[in-house]
Amino acid sequence: MEKFNFVKPDYTILLASGSPRRKELISKFNFNLKIVKAPENKEIIPDNVFRENIAIHLAKEKSLNYKGLKENEILVTADTIVWKDNKILGKPKDKEEAIEMLEFLSGDEHFVFTGVCLRSINKTTSFFAETKVKFSKLSKAEILYYIENYKPYDKAGAYGIQEWIGMIAVEYIEGSFYNVMGLPVQKLYKEIMEF
Repeated sequence: MEKFNFVKPDYTILLASGSPRRKELISKFNFNLKIVKAPENKEIIPDNVFRENIAIHLAKEKSLNYKGLKENEILVTADTIVWKDNKILGKPKDKEEAIEMLEFLSGDEHFVFTGVCLRSINKTTSFFAETKVKFSKLSKAEILYYIENYKPYDKAGAYGIQEWIGMIAVEYIEGSFYNVMGLPVQKLYKEIMEF
């Protein structure tokens, strides 16, 4: 398939991410694309930052920590969080935390926020996408089956909507499905086009 780039023919889009889902999603744009190593990030969240602003803050921090941006490159960084009852759910550090997260999400609504930062040598912009997700009540056996078979330790909120748990647990979503996967592609495409 022929490559194209509506932004500028000689621009390269750099995705700084280790997420296989983000790589898969952005590659479907068929831009001149290069995947680069995501910079090390401590992910320190200031006390006065909440909800979608956490995701935006983390995406900006990743962008600012990336060195070596060149002319005719647009760097894309993103961060996804799950938010419920004024609590942030990032990636679980172990099986016990994954169980706790899924039990917390079970039978209730939560929000998924993805913050995205676009940066060139001359310009920076950031935005976010919000999706509301409703989980049905999950049994302990279902939670354990999912964790043991899908090992969701690299996913915010300990789940991937595109996996088995998405099919059996998600009653409805309001907003972008792809945002829950980790990259709000429709919004990202529009922002790149206008950048």
